[in-house]
Amino acid sequence: MVKKLNKKIKIVVAMSGGIDSSVAAVLLKKAGFDVVGIFMKFWQSSDFAKGKENKNRYCSSESEKLARLTANKIGISFYVINAEKEFKKKVVDYFLKEYKRGATPNPCVVCNKEIKFGLLIEKALALGADFVATGHYARISFESDLHSATDFFPAVGSPLCLCGDKWTKACKKSIASYSKNSLPRLFVAEDKEKDQSYFLWQLNQKQLKHVLFPLGNYTKPEVREIAKKFKLPTVKTIESQEICFVQNTTNDFLKKYLKLKQGDIVSVNGKILGKHQGLWFYTIGQRKGLNINQGPYYVVEKNFNNNTLIVSKDKKDLLKKEIIVRQVNWISGKVRLPLSVKCKIRYKSEMADAVIRENKVGSVKVIFKKPQEPATRGQSAVFYKGREVLGGGVIE
Repeated sequence: MVKKLNKKIKIVVAMSGGIDSSVAAVLLKKAGFDVVGIFMKFWQSSDFAKGKENKNRYCSSESEKLARLTANKIGISFYVINAEKEFKKKVVDYFLKEYKRGATPNPCVVCNKEIKFGLLIEKALALGADFVATGHYARISFESDLHSATDFFPAVGSPLCLCGDKWTKACKKSIASYSKNSLPRLFVAEDKEKDQSYFLWQLNQKQLKHVLFPLGNYTKPEVREIAKKFKLPTVKTIESQEICFVQNTTNDFLKKYLKLKQGDIVSVNGKILGKHQGLWFYTIGQRKGLNINQGPYYVVEKNFNNNTLIVSKDKKDLLKKEIIVRQVNWISGKVRLPLSVKCKIRYKSEMADAVIRENKVGSVKVIFKKPQEPATRGQSAVFYKGREVLGGGVIE
């Protein structure tokens, strides 16, 4: 049976103090939903406690202030959840552990699964909410063979004249088609430059059934226009470019928590070229910061057995035709292999044609039509079919 939805659907919005989540909140409010804003307080290192400026989202009192001002501006309730303990354990400790073993992890992927769409959904459902919404640029669609979108959808107010029916068709249809038998499917955003589906591959159906992405059909310029129209306090905020719990650079953060362990920098031919400070401070494909003469050189391998950093002048040495991917998550459940897909191995990389085949238990082999560079251990390989995100895994 179709889940009975309250006439006044309650939606919790994760508000970061940035422009995207602020616009998501105002769209939901103006559409007539019962909207609650929640700011999640994340762990931050002692550097922040010393009063150093931090412009990253989720990690500053200024972000919390902006989120609160926005909630007051649009007339919704606002709460702060202290998630420092969970964030430190699930995200930061994982980040350090992966670097120490030679990988280059993506903490945003883990945070999405464990915190923003894990802990937050639990808290939201406990508050009696039906859905959690964020400012992510992605889209969700539900498949249901029971009812059409218009069969039981309650009246929730008129769409905004500024944005026409873009949001109405997307999010209202998702809410209306929600049922026990519906299958949530994840799709890329309308704005290809801002699409964030790459970071969401670890989500499962249980989580996605309670998620809305109001910005999925908008471009960033359109979002800024909406913020200006409603004179939101966050309209001039800049986007964070660094990991939210990192004060300056990733290497500065790692040096604070991981010890230096000097070793040789060696060419692919075995010639010693210099010294490195610890293999965890380098990533595959890295060119800057090697301090080697007669370059440029690129990091092509990290050998933990003899503590050597292997480099090459030839970028072709970075190319990989095959990669092993572990911790695979299929959003719709299990799939039949082999499977032809489009695959992304970096957030800003182009999708590449590939075939996924069975490998050892707990992993798959991804074979590319053309060699790719660089395939970095610890990063995400995400699989697409058309505009749909099928799932992904961690490059090993």
